[in-house]
Amino acid sequence: MLLTEEELVLVREFLDSEHDRFNRMDFIENDPISIPHRYNLKEDREISGFLTATISWGQRQGILKNATRLMGLMDDQPFAFLLDSSKSEWKRFSQFVHRTFNGSDCMLFMDRLSLLYKQKGGLHEIFSSSYQASNGDMGLAISNFRSAFFGDKIPGRTGKHFSDPFRNSAAKRLCMYLRWMVRWDTRGVDFGLWSNIPTSALMCPLDVHSGRVARGLGILSRSQNDWKAVDELSKNLRIFDPNDPCKYDFALFGGGVSERHS
Repeated sequence: MLLTEEELVLVREFLDSEHDRFNRMDFIENDPISIPHRYNLKEDREISGFLTATISWGQRQGILKNATRLMGLMDDQPFAFLLDSSKSEWKRFSQFVHRTFNGSDCMLFMDRLSLLYKQKGGLHEIFSSSYQASNGDMGLAISNFRSAFFGDKIPGRTGKHFSDPFRNSAAKRLCMYLRWMVRWDTRGVDFGLWSNIPTSALMCPLDVHSGRVARGLGILSRSQNDWKAVDELSKNLRIFDPNDPCKYDFALFGGGVSERHS
C-alpha cells in the first residue's frame, strides 16, 4: 500500500467515520442481515443467515423478498424444519427461484443442511473444524467448509452457489456470512455467535462496489475482484485495526450504498 503517513491518517479517519455511520441497527432494515435478525435461536440465525447470504446478489429488495419467501417455505422455523421435515416435504422448494439459484439447487442445499444438523453438529461445527484444519488460512478454511458442506454429493451446477477461494473466487457472500456469525460489538448488527473463530481472521467482503471504493482510497491495487484482491484488501485493513479488520466492510459499503447488491 503506497500511501504517505498523511494519506494513511486521512484514510483511517474516513474508514472510522463511515464505520460509525453504518454500523448501526437502523442500517439493517433493508439489508440481508435483517433476515437472521428476525430469529432468536442460534441455529435459526445460522441457517437463515447462510441461506440469505447464498442468494445475496441482485437488488436488495429482491433478495429480501425471496429470502422471506424461503423462510416461509421452512415454516419460519428453519432449524425445526431441517430436523423434522421429510424429503417429500422438500418438494415445496422445487419452484423456488432467485436469479440462477433454482429449485434443484435449493433442494440440494436443504438435503445438505438437514444432514449437517442431524449428524454433523451444524454449520458452526463444520466451519470450526474447517478453520482449525486451516492453520489460520481463511481461504483454506472456506474451501474446507465447502467440501464438508457438499460431502459426497457431486454439486454440479449447484456448486457455483458456494464459492471456493482455491478457485480464486472472492467468495463475497461467504465472507459476509462469516462477518455476521463471527463479529460482535456493542452495536448489535453482527451476531458474534461463533466466538471460537478470531475476528482478526475475517476477510473483508469484496464486490465491484466495495472494490471501487477501496481502490479510490488507495487500499487496493489489484484490478480483479478475486481472492488475491480480498487478501490484499484485508491485509491493508489490518493496518487500521488488526483485531477487527472486517468492521470496515461497513465503511466500504457506505461508499457504494446506492449500488450495493446490484
